[in-house]
Amino acid sequence: MAVSGRYGEYGGTYVPEMLVPALKEVEAAYLKYKDDPGFRGELDEYLKEYVGRPTPLTPAKNMSSKYGFRIYLKREDQAFTGAHKINNTMGQALLAKRIGKTRLIAETGAGQHGVATATAARAMGMKCTIYMGEVDIERQKMNVFRMRLLGADVVTVKNGTRTLKDAISEAMRAWVTCLDDTHYLFGTAYGPHPYPAMVKDFQSVIGKEARAQVLEKEGRLPAAIVACVGGGSNAIGIFSGFINDEGVRLVGVEAGGCGIDTKKHAARFQTGKKGVLHGSYTYILQDRYGQILDTHSVSAGLDYAAVGPEHALLRDAGRAEYSYATDDEALAAFKELGMVEGILPALESSHAVAWVMKSRRQFKDKDIVIINLSGRGDKDVETVARHMGVTL
Repeated sequence: MAVSGRYGEYGGTYVPEMLVPALKEVEAAYLKYKDDPGFRGELDEYLKEYVGRPTPLTPAKNMSSKYGFRIYLKREDQAFTGAHKINNTMGQALLAKRIGKTRLIAETGAGQHGVATATAARAMGMKCTIYMGEVDIERQKMNVFRMRLLGADVVTVKNGTRTLKDAISEAMRAWVTCLDDTHYLFGTAYGPHPYPAMVKDFQSVIGKEARAQVLEKEGRLPAAIVACVGGGSNAIGIFSGFINDEGVRLVGVEAGGCGIDTKKHAARFQTGKKGVLHGSYTYILQDRYGQILDTHSVSAGLDYAAVGPEHALLRDAGRAEYSYATDDEALAAFKELGMVEGILPALESSHAVAWVMKSRRQFKDKDIVIINLSGRGDKDVETVARHMGVTL
């Protein structure tokens, strides 16, 4: 865990005073249970028997042949509920239950975290409320219905950009009113301390599995690990297994939207500045007055103005590199992986696939590249159809 919630100059706890006791309660519970054998044993059982871990490391044989180097897919799309989000929600929900909470609240953009939180709430016998922007509700109708089928109350956020940023703001405001019985289950490796450290911990199972699996299959480490980066939970989860291996490139791919020369993107490392949003100091898309800029991505899960503080540190230290893929490149990658491998990735994950496709000349024939396939594309079929001009 970062000392005092800091990753170099990044991170911290920039919240209203009334939230400080709640965050201290979460931190104390996490520190108490994170290495507790009973807690870890119960969580491991849930991950194995309920979530379906370990997820496979699948050789993308057809893509490897086409692009000229060895490509593997870490199949988080095969985890229960269809994305990596369930790893974190099961961990936090179990922690909340241990300290006597009876209700979970959460934000969601792409809907996968909302579905995973609703699922974890059902598994733990807890109530659940999900905050979601009106724009994201429209483009993720199926996931909204899934949440409601799981008994969650879905609150439509109609202010601001009506996307993830505003859903987080609304969820934080709601948390203040119900601290005694409610845990805010933050969905990504961002926010005020201790959330970045805690989410990384619960997502590190991805990196641990991927490292062991590639060594078993190939007897050597990969040349690169590639993952999409919104807040950054799937990326920091898989990066964590390889951070100490200096010969392994860590590549995070942000949402380039309509292009970084436009105002319609979410590429924080490309045009962002250091600042504070939702409790953390990091790179943020903001104007010269510090006002948060509107963002855009074809993928709801990457449509956010800030990036996790550990990613900011890794970038400044030169240990990880961060690029971007545009909407058009992500849509092309979505179709490419489907046509070549028979796998439809989430549009978030498609950004990572797109980077590998356009960076293929950087790799030699014996190089191994692992793409973290953070979610499956079922939820995005309607969005892709609209962009293709197809009426379902």
